[in-house]
Amino acid sequence: MTALIETLEKLERKVTLTLPVGVIQREVDARLKKLARQVKIDGFRPGKVPMNIVAQRYGYSVQYEVMNDKVGEAFNKVAQEANLRIAGAPKITEKEEASEGMLAFDALFEVYPEIKLGDLSGEEVEKFHAEVTAEAIDKTIDILRKQRTTYGQRALDASVQMSDRVTVDFEGKVDGEPFDGGKATDFQFAVGEGQMLKEFEDAVLGMKSGESKTFPLSFPADYHGKDVAGKMADFLVSVKKIEASNLPELNEAFVKSLGVSEPTVEGLRADIEKNLAREVKARLLGKNKQVVLQALVAKAQLDLPKAIVQTELERMVERAREDLKSRGIKDADKAPIPEDLFRPQAEARVRMGLVVSEVVHVNELYAKPEQIKEHIDHLASSYERPEDVSRWYYSDKDRLAEVEALVVEENVTQFVLSQVKVKEKIVSFEELMGQS
Repeated sequence: MTALIETLEKLERKVTLTLPVGVIQREVDARLKKLARQVKIDGFRPGKVPMNIVAQRYGYSVQYEVMNDKVGEAFNKVAQEANLRIAGAPKITEKEEASEGMLAFDALFEVYPEIKLGDLSGEEVEKFHAEVTAEAIDKTIDILRKQRTTYGQRALDASVQMSDRVTVDFEGKVDGEPFDGGKATDFQFAVGEGQMLKEFEDAVLGMKSGESKTFPLSFPADYHGKDVAGKMADFLVSVKKIEASNLPELNEAFVKSLGVSEPTVEGLRADIEKNLAREVKARLLGKNKQVVLQALVAKAQLDLPKAIVQTELERMVERAREDLKSRGIKDADKAPIPEDLFRPQAEARVRMGLVVSEVVHVNELYAKPEQIKEHIDHLASSYERPEDVSRWYYSDKDRLAEVEALVVEENVTQFVLSQVKVKEKIVSFEELMGQS
């Protein structure tokens, strides 16, 4: 077997492979003989089927298999001898012109790019920092109390107040016509919780049980119901029941109901602070990692292998179809999803993956066993039985690989931070958690 390697454009290469016809035919004959000993055909005893019948029935498929195997072996040998790092599967076509007794094939493929990592010493990167505040703990406690709110019916002559839970019938019309989602019976909502538009809540405030009223409501332009977004509607609402909200007191009985290990108010605050600190740490790691990796990629120079981008595109389109399926969309498998919608994101992911891999390789930033264990121990610490969680991770190679990938990304983050000028930036707890 001989091979000629040509460089085409950027990462594209072409290898011309030639194989002796005799090698192919000998392998085809050997496989057909083996098949003849196993195949079952009506009218013949096992192992007694004539070779001409076996060849007639299975010859084409066996020859196709042999050709694939031999060309694949030849291609892999050429790639190994030339130290080629193949990106994606090669596209192989048979050539018509070949010398007597030989078969010729062209293999078109791409190689992984040479990656030039930029000098980061002059770059300035913001490193975010946040702390768990007393206000954040108070707000979390308030949320826990609201989740356990009880309601008691108000007197018949009482009017709706903020935080009351009301039961209403309503019907809305736009230009005198009803619209989807504009009518409900025995509908409950807590006033002031943002479940309804503010104009709706304002209209209900002050009404008494048994009262009805009509009021105008302007739907916001970005309202999720596209049929009524930006339009004016007229609503008829009838109040049927008014219930006052009762927040549980912050005491030991309330804390016990939450199952906190130390059933005191101080114990609850300590438990919340611990959980929030864990969440803050995770979000800071994610935020800092994103900024650092973006700075790393921005300074790197490389060409993207089209084959790898195409694979990522197909993955993203498949995930989009699965998402449509999960939403109950009919014929999601056939839905037209243009790949170009995802191309910028796919290219960014491939670029990020290649650059990070290069940094890891060049600087030996691979995940160490003790780092993986430390990360798993940290994840497990928030559970009642940490040892079970640890076993769960270590029992599955895919789960372990996910942890390993996270550790490697953290190693890269810390490495880049050691190379750049770091500018500390304090962010509020609310900003970090996306509450502002």
